[in-house]
Amino acid sequence: QVQLVESGGGLVQPGGSLRLSCAASGFTSACYAIGWFRQAPGKEREGVSCMSNCDSYTWYRDSVKGRFTISRDNAKNTIYLQMNSLKPGDTAVYYCATDSPLYGFCPSSADEYDDWGQGTQVTVSS
Repeated sequence: QVQLVESGGGLVQPGGSLRLSCAASGFTSACYAIGWFRQAPGKEREGVSCMSNCDSYTWYRDSVKGRFTISRDNAKNTIYLQMNSLKPGDTAVYYCATDSPLYGFCPSSADEYDDWGQGTQVTVSS
């Protein structure tokens, strides 16, 4: 069974940075996608970024392009989300999720993902 553990959330001032980590284990498929999602109070869960362990394709939602960077360390089975120039609108619980097995590019829709982490709170406030 796939297990995902997020870490790295916290309170940061506008313009600050945080790096989220998603440690993954239990994969039985050669290729899988890892997606980062977020959910703010009273809002629907939305995709933030995704990538797979088998290619270099990445996806970002428009509002985070140029500010967030997704990366991976295959040796550690860990996916990172570097978040710079944070805004109050980025405040949410952030989740990582996996779509496995993966046969193409990572999907941006939460409906495609099977296993989810517990979430980590990111609060951007002065």
